[in-house]
Amino acid sequence: MKGKNIVILSDDYQAFIKDQVECLSDKFDQIFVFVRYNPLALLGSILPIKSIQHYQKKNRVDLTNIPENVHLYYIPLIHRNFHDIHFKLIDHLIQKNNIKFDLIHAHFIYPSGFVGVKLKNKYGVPLIITAHGYDIYDLPFRNMIWKKNIVSTLNNADEIITVSCKNLEYIRSLNIKKPTSIIPNGYRDDLFFPIDKIKSRQILNLPINKKIILTIGNLVAIKGQIYLIEAIKGIIKDRSDLICIIVGGGDLEKVLQNKIKELNLNNNIFLAGKRPHHEINLWINACDIFVLPSLNEGNPTVMFECLGCGKPFIGTNVGGIPEVIISNKYGILVEPRDSYAIEKALKSALDIKWEDKEIIAYASQYSYNEIIKKIFQLYMKHIGNFE
Repeated sequence: MKGKNIVILSDDYQAFIKDQVECLSDKFDQIFVFVRYNPLALLGSILPIKSIQHYQKKNRVDLTNIPENVHLYYIPLIHRNFHDIHFKLIDHLIQKNNIKFDLIHAHFIYPSGFVGVKLKNKYGVPLIITAHGYDIYDLPFRNMIWKKNIVSTLNNADEIITVSCKNLEYIRSLNIKKPTSIIPNGYRDDLFFPIDKIKSRQILNLPINKKIILTIGNLVAIKGQIYLIEAIKGIIKDRSDLICIIVGGGDLEKVLQNKIKELNLNNNIFLAGKRPHHEINLWINACDIFVLPSLNEGNPTVMFECLGCGKPFIGTNVGGIPEVIISNKYGILVEPRDSYAIEKALKSALDIKWEDKEIIAYASQYSYNEIIKKIFQLYMKHIGNFE
């Protein structure tokens, strides 16, 4: 193969982390991925505590079709603030398994970037940190301690990747000295591609004769699903052929269900729960309109997956979204926290004849076939051309 190995540090091995790593797998001899889990989360299997089930080992990774040269190591960590313990546990596994590596790539500044700096200093290998979202638009601006730690971590990296121009503005405001590249998230075109809408609905047992609005995301406040629910209340006054499906799991499930009940929308809005990544393509292809009502974002992967399936994207004017949805040929943007604006946008979108082929052609620039080329160029910058 290529004669080089890489260490990946991440909170989990799912969705866009999994996709990016596996699209890079043929360029390395070995890829060693370290993910954390909370051993106390096993209580979630005994007690009705959904919020901690997410941190069970089995829920931190997606082992579907994992390449043979990608090796997963699990770090038992009760709290992500235990950086020294996090580092020592990874270091122990590196020594125990005689792991040799030429590069570290940490996804998210915290906690992976913090640990990446310690590994870099011990093993003398280059460190690349990707600042994805909350870790750069939120954490450094909470207080001076966070700011100091985030700035120190980024300034100890050899290279920084971030996913949007908006994120770059935050990095520059922190006076970071290290070189930074904008490389957006992408999608796997072997997983996200057009499938006949009726066929998709039949597989998922969804109604054929309804207009379907879909959103996908963790059920957390930042994703703004509560505003979408309020918007649907306004839409169904004018049309009865509509259902909205919310795919995802999280702490707000009960809050959202109560809101749906309060607005008498039990026959119009359905919580489908968290679905496996390989199934998401079917859900997107089954819908008429995709919407993401987030209050803030880095550069949401699901946006690219939506476009790759030829579906219009209705989103908020936050983060890197307006850098991608640059034309009303591909979707509609609204301001966040505005249920009425979402309602108007969805009503308009339902009446538009969208050109799916044009959307797919536009999305192709964000295929991981293209994104990986840019990431790999940065790798070669630090460890040489090994293709």
